[in-house]
Amino acid sequence: MAVEKEPFCNLRHILLSKAAIKETESRHMVITDGKGGTTRQSRMSAPMSHCLPQSKLPPKDVFTDMMYMVGGWTKDDPSCLVEQFSTEFNEWRTASHMVNQRGNMAVGTLDGKIYAVGGEDNVRCYSNVERYDPDADSWSADVAPLDSPRSGVCVVAMDGYLYAIGGHDGITAMNTVERYDPKMNAWSKQVPMLTRRSGAVASVLDDHLYVIGGNDGDLTLNSVEKYNPEDGTWSICGHMSTPRENAGCAVYLGHIYVAGGKDNFGLNLCTVERFNPDTIRWTPVKRLRSKRDNVSLVVFDGALLAAGGSDGVTDLKTIEVYDHESNTWRHFGSMKHKHPGGKVAVLC
Repeated sequence: MAVEKEPFCNLRHILLSKAAIKETESRHMVITDGKGGTTRQSRMSAPMSHCLPQSKLPPKDVFTDMMYMVGGWTKDDPSCLVEQFSTEFNEWRTASHMVNQRGNMAVGTLDGKIYAVGGEDNVRCYSNVERYDPDADSWSADVAPLDSPRSGVCVVAMDGYLYAIGGHDGITAMNTVERYDPKMNAWSKQVPMLTRRSGAVASVLDDHLYVIGGNDGDLTLNSVEKYNPEDGTWSICGHMSTPRENAGCAVYLGHIYVAGGKDNFGLNLCTVERFNPDTIRWTPVKRLRSKRDNVSLVVFDGALLAAGGSDGVTDLKTIEVYDHESNTWRHFGSMKHKHPGGKVAVLC
């Protein structure tokens, strides 16, 4: 099988450089034991888009993150491919297909597995959930389904649970929140959001769950809600400067970054902003090089990447990387295939 090595030839070089810098810095501070020599047989679980660098780095030529582009479906391209990228091999490879072909589903990670939740095809919305085992390279459909079918749902892991938030059932946007317990293989209803949101994004920062933007069925939103798991309450947080749905979202260097999506006029966006939890304010970040609706924003081996999406004319397979020191984005290679409505997951 032919493979692509050239598009990501710089990734390994940059990550090695970052590792060398951080390793040098670590000699001058007290550090706690992090991953150390963690191997793929002992992965640490982490929420999607929330894999932060550990305080103790592995050897400089070893990286443990695995990145997957999952699914994507259109009437003209229902293949629902899954691709995997690893710095070990410096290439994208085709992985096992999902059991059900669908797009606009949510993807999250928990306990070293990838979950694909909800979504839709050309006929219906789905309530079922699939789980991917990277060691076996296989998907299983023995996961309990959501209480109701939902497309445009967002998923995030927190405190050993998986949260499925909002979405639409084909008729209306929803404020429903469900929590998945992997030990019980069961979903349970949680306190609903204050606002109905489809196409929102979510992240966990400082033990709070943030749900950002989306569409309430009438308008694209710039509002943000914060969930406190200790008392089970939602509260309104600082608003974004731009209404957006189907954006990408990641926690990076102690801030929440939100990129791309589309606005209230249906225009695809290249704008980026970040949230500071100390000031409770959003500030602009350098724009992406391409407009990207349905983009995935992930942290992969310490680098913030924007992958895939649509620029309004075509579906993209290109990837951009952000340099926070220079506040710039640059081209960073391509996947092998386009994934309309697909999502990226990172296993750490």
